[in-house]
Amino acid sequence: MKKTYYLLLLTLLFQAGIVSAQTSAWHIVPGKITTPWAEKVNPENPLPEYPRPQLVRENWQNLNGLWQYSIQPKAQQESVPGSFDGNILVPYPVESALSGVGKMVGKDKVLWYKKTIKVPAKIRRQNVLLHFGAVDWDAEVYVNGQKVGTHQGGYDPFTFDITSALKRGAQQEIAVRVWDPTDEGPQPRGKQVNKPEGIWYTPVTGIWQTVWLEPVPKTYISDTRQTPDIDKQTLTVTAEIENLQANDQLRVSAWDGKNKVAEQLVKANAAAVLPVKNPKLWSPKEPFLYDLHIAIVRNGKVVDEADSYFAMRKISVGPDEDGIQRLLLNNKFVFQYGPLDQGWWPDGLYTAPTEEALVSDIDKTKDMGFNMIRKHVKVEPARWYYHCDKAGMLVWQDMPSGDLGASWGNHPGITGEGEDMTRTAESEKIYRTEWAEIMDDLYNFPSIVVWVPFNEAWGQFKTVEIVNWTMERDPSRLVNSASGGNYHPVGHIIDLHRYPGPAMPRPDLFGDDQAIVLGEFGGLGLPVPGHTWQQKDNWGYQTFKNADELFDKYKSFTEKLQELIKKGLSAAVYTQTTDVEVETNGLMTYDRKVMKVPAEKLREVNSKLYDPSLVEIEASAVK
Repeated sequence: MKKTYYLLLLTLLFQAGIVSAQTSAWHIVPGKITTPWAEKVNPENPLPEYPRPQLVRENWQNLNGLWQYSIQPKAQQESVPGSFDGNILVPYPVESALSGVGKMVGKDKVLWYKKTIKVPAKIRRQNVLLHFGAVDWDAEVYVNGQKVGTHQGGYDPFTFDITSALKRGAQQEIAVRVWDPTDEGPQPRGKQVNKPEGIWYTPVTGIWQTVWLEPVPKTYISDTRQTPDIDKQTLTVTAEIENLQANDQLRVSAWDGKNKVAEQLVKANAAAVLPVKNPKLWSPKEPFLYDLHIAIVRNGKVVDEADSYFAMRKISVGPDEDGIQRLLLNNKFVFQYGPLDQGWWPDGLYTAPTEEALVSDIDKTKDMGFNMIRKHVKVEPARWYYHCDKAGMLVWQDMPSGDLGASWGNHPGITGEGEDMTRTAESEKIYRTEWAEIMDDLYNFPSIVVWVPFNEAWGQFKTVEIVNWTMERDPSRLVNSASGGNYHPVGHIIDLHRYPGPAMPRPDLFGDDQAIVLGEFGGLGLPVPGHTWQQKDNWGYQTFKNADELFDKYKSFTEKLQELIKKGLSAAVYTQTTDVEVETNGLMTYDRKVMKVPAEKLREVNSKLYDPSLVEIEASAVK
């Protein structure tokens, strides 16, 4: 008995030693401010949440955690290195403090990852998919030394079927080679630059979203497309199915809690159209979500199944009593007002430290009285949109900018009427490929109501063609052709940027054809000592000495917005949610530890912008 007890004790001590060694192999890189959630990061299991909430299966394996890394000369290293520099905590970018590395890479070097994992038998018994949430930018993936695929694109998820590359037994080796030229290449990269300053920030290289394994049967659902129609009271569902068999059927059922709303059984390659009678409409005030169950049925038996969700909501434009086009949600005018949200973190850069941190930004935005977020030249992990869906937060989604360059002209009443740039064939292909993937991957999230292909004149090219293509690819949403950019008579929205105080495009020039919005304004700066990225040389569009002065100016802006709403303004975007690196324009500090103005004060003045009496809409204009 004693022998058994001592053996058990030794085993526990040995396991504790392994855990201690793993933990001691990682620490946050010192020297920069951190968020309150940094200390909650668990290096044994960071970001453990299921990464794909719109297509859920129970059986999966999270591969986040400590991997080996090596930074090698690009010209010399084409195969998996024999030795590595140390450990990196995935999925935090290598330049970030939370990665435990904090090193720059650059276009002349490549970043290698390697990890030996144990794949349980219950996973190996099926086909095995290896998923990457996002890797910036050019990735090659190896399993047990065998190259299983390549992917270019820093903002869209990708998947490889690695079944044929697996060895016998549980132990498997995964390696990833990443190359990222940051601002020395034509690819979409948002605000990343090799020499950060002003509105340009630290590079993000490598894996920055969850890596995971998923077992699936030979025939499986790889994607779905869910389109609500509140006027017809229907939901249309199609599915992409791998290895489809001739007589396979698709069964789709919609649920309100435990109550089945509708069910359809159709050919697997056909669309299922479900009646949703008297639908509960999704809105910022009542963000109701229905559950969805999708299954492949063969000879009466379920071959594969997954869970999802959807919302019944509509975004459109229609004229008010003066004939000015307005943004409509569920056939009613709702003024859309929110912050420019860049999604950067002082400790994780592109990657939020924890799920709690990710949700906190959304919750605080809602607490401040905003009903919309403009996600600025960045794409978030799927779980961010899921939480926006649950919170009732409207989202304008930007395409991350890249290959910057276009002449920026002037036009009476709007930002500019310059000339589009000419991109190379390679640059245009990269843009189109990634923008299409982003739209497809995010299609099912009801919170997203507006696509923004271009920000200002950054990389703006073939505007009419790109906007029409975007509208054709997703006719269920609105398209803001170039937020604050060069004007072209295309898309649903005309968008002005104006700092610091609010203004709007002239309704007599544009209001008959496009909804009028203020895509950026504000930028009221207040550096808070002890909570800045650097000690000095921080900046804002207009800097204040204290929070009271800042709030007084902000309040005057909201009073001006009320007048503009009456004249034709449909939406406005305030810069910005948080400070980012040397920018101190945030309503919160970069470390999220200080609300510069109490949320309740902001909510009180913001709520006045949603007064329905400000605008009248003809009922016949929205049908």
